[in-house]
Amino acid sequence: MGSSSGENMLVLFVTLLTAMIVRGSTETEACKCNSYSFPNNVKYAACKDLAVLESSLHWNYHPSSGTVDVAFNKANAKDSSWIAWAINPTSKGMVGSQAFVALYNSDGSIKAYTSPITSYATLLKEGLLTFPVYTVSASYANGHLIIFATFQLPSNTTLLNHAWQHGLLSDHATLLPHSFSSPNLHSFGTLDFLSGKVAETGGNMNSRTTFRNVHGTLNTISWGIMMPIGVIMGRYLKVFDGLGGTWFQLHRACQSLALLIGIAGFGSGLYMGNHYGLHHTPHRCVGITLMCLAFAQVCVAVCLRPKKDHKYRMVWNVFHYVVGYATIALAIWNVLKGFDILDANKIWKKTYVGIILSLAAIAIIMEIITWIWVCNKNRLQKSEMQVHTTQQQP
Repeated sequence: MGSSSGENMLVLFVTLLTAMIVRGSTETEACKCNSYSFPNNVKYAACKDLAVLESSLHWNYHPSSGTVDVAFNKANAKDSSWIAWAINPTSKGMVGSQAFVALYNSDGSIKAYTSPITSYATLLKEGLLTFPVYTVSASYANGHLIIFATFQLPSNTTLLNHAWQHGLLSDHATLLPHSFSSPNLHSFGTLDFLSGKVAETGGNMNSRTTFRNVHGTLNTISWGIMMPIGVIMGRYLKVFDGLGGTWFQLHRACQSLALLIGIAGFGSGLYMGNHYGLHHTPHRCVGITLMCLAFAQVCVAVCLRPKKDHKYRMVWNVFHYVVGYATIALAIWNVLKGFDILDANKIWKKTYVGIILSLAAIAIIMEIITWIWVCNKNRLQKSEMQVHTTQQQP
């Protein structure tokens, strides 16, 4: 009886101890934003640790005037970087958001300003917001870059959509596009200044990530792998007479399938740009260039392909080769650029580089074999002609 009682007491003690530890850790995590001390001993009644990008939001809401004091705190901010926190009074999208921006230059200077976002291709230029802003400033200390702002809540509502971002500055203090890694794509949600409830928008997050992965996969397979394989087929298989016209059928089938998949990948990129505001100007411009080159190649190869004995056949060959190899070079560059933009796991980029190097090695080996085969064939034909000429002489 005593042993059973002792065991029960031990179990109760362990349970209480575990509950205290869990509660203590939960409270510590929940109150992490409260542990930060702002300059000049500024105090905020409410705060929330945001889900991604090592950020927290602090605020004082004044019901009588409908105004709010906000501090957006980004930890581990780098030199020559920018941060932004925005609210969207009208919708959940990026367009229509009203942003507060802070720039931290490498010389230690800081600039804070407001920026209305009117398009997905925004450069976060300075401008007035759609509601009154009374103060906006920024500070940097111990790796924390902070935006301070006081503004009038739009339409006197407390429930708003909000988003936050960070990125780097160029050498000329120009804002560079933010990363397209998973945390950067998930930095938005809803915020209620009155109740203090901050929620994430999970459905849109998953949709963004899905389209991002589909876009990268389709374009890597089509432009980055299948088209180089199709070029290798067209370049090296045709020299073997035993294949007849098989090489051309293989070349055309591979490139046609690659183009169809590439069109789907291009379409997914346009969709992300229009619906999620995911833009990267060099990557997008090269993608559009690739589509133009591919369609030009198809039109010239199918509709304007002259016969082998035609006087313009040489011009057609030069066009076909130059456009083809230019497309492959741009495609490989754009795929590698895409891996950097998406901030994908390095193993994927290394795997792709390994595939391209393997294809390059195969092309070099095939080039050597082709030249040896052609030289031997020409030598044999020359010898046969000499023998035939000798036999015809009296």
